Amino acid sequence: MTTTVSLGEIETLASRALVAHGAQPEAAASLARAIAAAEGDGLASHGLAYLAIYCLHLKVGKVAADAVPVVTQPKPGLVLADAKAGFAHPAIDAGFEKLIAAAQSQGIAALSVNNSYNCGVLGYHTERIAGRGLVALGFTNAPASIAPWGGTKKVLGTNPFSLAVPGEAGFVIDQSASVIAKSEVMKREREGRALEPGWALDADGNPTTDAKAGLAGTMAPAGGYKGVGLALLTEVMAACLTGATPGVIASPFSGDQGGPPRTGQFFIAIAPDAASGGAFAARMALVAGAFADAGARLPGRKRLAARTKSARDGVALHDDLLARVRALAE
Repeated sequence: MTTTVSLGEIETLASRALVAHGAQPEAAASLARAIAAAEGDGLASHGLAYLAIYCLHLKVGKVAADAVPVVTQPKPGLVLADAKAGFAHPAIDAGFEKLIAAAQSQGIAALSVNNSYNCGVLGYHTERIAGRGLVALGFTNAPASIAPWGGTKKVLGTNPFSLAVPGEAGFVIDQSASVIAKSEVMKREREGRALEPGWALDADGNPTTDAKAGLAGTMAPAGGYKGVGLALLTEVMAACLTGATPGVIASPFSGDQGGPPRTGQFFIAIAPDAASGGAFAARMALVAGAFADAGARLPGRKRLAARTKSARDGVALHDDLLARVRALAE
C-alpha cells in the first residue's frame, strides 16, 4: 500500500526528524530540501530511505550535530568550506554564493569542501550552479568500496562526478564510478532482493547477485578498468585537492562504526560565454539537436519529467516507509 504526499510534506517531515535527532534547524532545512528533491526526481535511494541513517549518525556522532561551516576565500577564484564534521549540504550552501560570485567575476571558480559527509545526489548541487547560468562540474569521494582493476581490496569509493549545463539545451549527468550506486545495493539488501548481474563482486572477486555478499565484497567499476580511472580522478579532486579524508581510510556512510567520515566535495563553476566567446548557446543547441535527430534524449531528462509530475501530483510512498519517517519526526 502507498500514500501520496506532497514534496512540501516530505521536506517538513525530514526536517522535523533531523531536528528531533539533534540537528541544528538550518542544517536540517538544507538537507531536508535535498531529500525532498531526490524523492521528487524519482531517486528514492537518496531520499527518505536514507533518513534513518542520517538520524542514527547524528545520534552516534558520525555527524557533528552542532557543526557550523566555516567559509574562507584564499584566492579570488577559490572558495573553501570546512564542514566541521557536519552534514555536507549546509557546508555547500555556505560557500555557494561566494562560488557563484567568483565564477561570474573571474570566469571560472572552484568550491572546495572538506571535513564533510555524504552529499546525497551530487547532481542536485551542480544543477543549482547551472541554474545561475554557469557550467558546473562536481566531484565527491566516498568510503572505499571499489578495488583497483585486478585486485580484491577496497581502495576507492563509488566516487560520483556530475556535469550540469545551463540553458534551453541544458542537461545533468550524475554518475558513479561503479556500475550502480552503492545505495541501491544497500536498498536491495534491506528488501531481500537479488542484485542485477554485473553490479558487485564478492570478497574473492567473483561476480555475485547476492546483495549481502556484494556489500562484503566490492562494487563493480563501470566500464572495467576505465571505471577505476574515473574513481581515481574523483578521489584526486574531492579528497586530495580538498584535504579531505581519502576513501581508503574514511569511516563508512552506513552503520554506526567509526567517527565522522570527513570526506570531501569539489565544484568547478565556469562562465560559458566568457569561455566560448559567446558561442556556447549555439554550440549546445547543435549538440542537443544531434541527440534529438538520433532519436535520443539528453541525460537527466527522465529526472526532469519525474520532477514535474511530483510537483503536480505528489510522491507515492510505501506506507511502511512513511510510518518509519513519521516515527522519526516525533
